[in-house]
Amino acid sequence: MKKGQVIEGIVKRVDFPNKGIVETEDGICVVKNALPGQKVQCSVNKVRKGKAEGCLLRILEPSTLECGSPCPHFGICGGCTYLSLPYEEQLRIKEEQVKKLLDSVLDQQDSWQFEGIKESPVCFGYRNKMEFSFGDEVKDGPLALGMHKRGSFYDIVSVTECRIVDEDYRSILRCVRDYFAGLQEEGVEVPFYHRLRHTGYLRHLLVRKASKTGEILIALVTTTQTVGRLTGDGEEAVLEQEILDGLKQKLLELTLLGSIVGVLHIKNDAVADVVRSDETRILYGQDFFYEELLGLKFKVSPFSFFQTNSRGAEVLYQTAREYIAEYIASAGSGEGSEAVKDKIVYDLYSGTGTIAQLMAPVAKKVVGVEIVEEAVEAAKMNVELNGLHNCEFVAGDVLKVLDEIGEKPDIIILDPPRDGIHPKALDKIIRYGVEHILYISCKPTSLVRDLEVFLARGYEVKRAVAVDQFPWTANVETVCLLRRSRSSFSGHSLQRLV
Repeated sequence: MKKGQVIEGIVKRVDFPNKGIVETEDGICVVKNALPGQKVQCSVNKVRKGKAEGCLLRILEPSTLECGSPCPHFGICGGCTYLSLPYEEQLRIKEEQVKKLLDSVLDQQDSWQFEGIKESPVCFGYRNKMEFSFGDEVKDGPLALGMHKRGSFYDIVSVTECRIVDEDYRSILRCVRDYFAGLQEEGVEVPFYHRLRHTGYLRHLLVRKASKTGEILIALVTTTQTVGRLTGDGEEAVLEQEILDGLKQKLLELTLLGSIVGVLHIKNDAVADVVRSDETRILYGQDFFYEELLGLKFKVSPFSFFQTNSRGAEVLYQTAREYIAEYIASAGSGEGSEAVKDKIVYDLYSGTGTIAQLMAPVAKKVVGVEIVEEAVEAAKMNVELNGLHNCEFVAGDVLKVLDEIGEKPDIIILDPPRDGIHPKALDKIIRYGVEHILYISCKPTSLVRDLEVFLARGYEVKRAVAVDQFPWTANVETVCLLRRSRSSFSGHSLQRLV
C-alpha cells in the first residue's frame, strides 16, 4: 500500500480503543471508527514498517451485527462508537480487547484468572456529567452547543437528542442554546470562543446531575472578553450581568425530573480548550451537589473527580471490595475483616475519596493522595458526612507526596488517570513491597504498560475483570489484583542492593 491510495476491505476486528483492523487485497490497514464486519472504503494516510493507517471515507456495506441507532447524531457526533450494535455485542468487543491486551503481557503467567466483563446497570441516560462546547456546526453557521463533530477540532454538533444523558440534560442544553441564539438575533453580541483566533465569550456548558438524589449543578464557562450591545455613544446597553441573570431565570423556569441546586458562572481565559476555572461566581444556590454510592454520601463540586456513571460506579467499587476481600481471606491473620483491621491502606489518585471511604470501616487507617486540591477538600468533607474518622487525605503529586507520608502501607489501591502512573512514582510504589496491590484502570493500554513493570519487579496478576462504565463509547474500566511473589521479589530487591 502507498500513501494516498484508496482501498476497500472488511473490518476483521476492532482493537482498543477504536482501531478497526481492515483486511484488503493489499494487506492490513488500521482505520478508526469502523465496526466489525463492515465493508469500508478508506484512504491510506501513513505507511510505516509495513503497517498502514487510513482514514475512513465511506461505509460500503453495514455489518450484519448492526441493528440501527436510537440517536440521530450517531456517526456525526464524536462521542459514541458502538451505538448501532446490540449492547451484548459491544460488551463482547470490549471484553476481547481487554483480554487481548492483558494476554500480551501475561501470556507466560498460568495462575491468573480473567473474569470477563461486567455490564453497566444502565445503558442509556447514565452519565452524571457532561461538558458541552459552544461553536458552529459549519463555518459562520448558527450557534451550536454540544459535542465535537467526529474527526473535527472546530465543528460542534448540537446534541439535543443525545442518548447517554437523560432528558434533563437535553432540556438544559436546548434552553441555553436557544437563549443565546435569541440574544444574537436581537443584536446582542454574545459570540462563541473561536479556538483558532482566541476571541469570543461563550466557551462551555458544564452540567452535573446526581443519579440518586437528582440534584443538578449547572455552570456556564466564558472568557472575560467584552460582551453585550453598545448604544450609539459607545456605552453598553446590555450588560453581562443582565445576560447572566436572564439565563439563570430561563433555567429556573424549566420543568425537570431533577432539581437545580446551583447555577454558576465560571471565567476561563486559558488558551487550551479545557474546562477550568480562573474565577467562579454563584448565580443561584450553591456550588456543589450530593450523590450517594453504596450507602455513603458524597459532596461533589464542579471540578472534583467522580465516576461519570454512578450506577456503574457501584458495580466497579463492589468489585474492588470483593478483590480486597480476597486479600483479607488469604492474609491468614484472622477471620473476615479482622485480617485487615490493623492495616494501613494507601488510596493513590483518590479523587473525592470514594474508595478510601469504602475501605475505612475495615482498616486501621486509609491515606488518600490526590493532586487536585478541590477534590481533596471535598474528600475531607465527605468523610465528615459519613462519620469516618480514620481517613487522611493529602493534596499533591503522588510522586512527591509518597516521600512525606510517615506511615507505610500494608495494601495499596491505585486508580490513576488515563495515562497511567509516572515511572518514578511506580518505582516508589513497588519499593514498599506490599503483599497486594489493587489497580483500577480507565485505559487498558496504560494498565498493561504499568503491569509490565510490576511483573518485572516480582508481582503477579491474580484476578482481572473489565467493567463497562461507558456504554456505547470505546472506553472501559479494568480491575486487577496483584500479589507479590516472595521469591522473585526478594531476588530482585537483592539484585538492586548489589
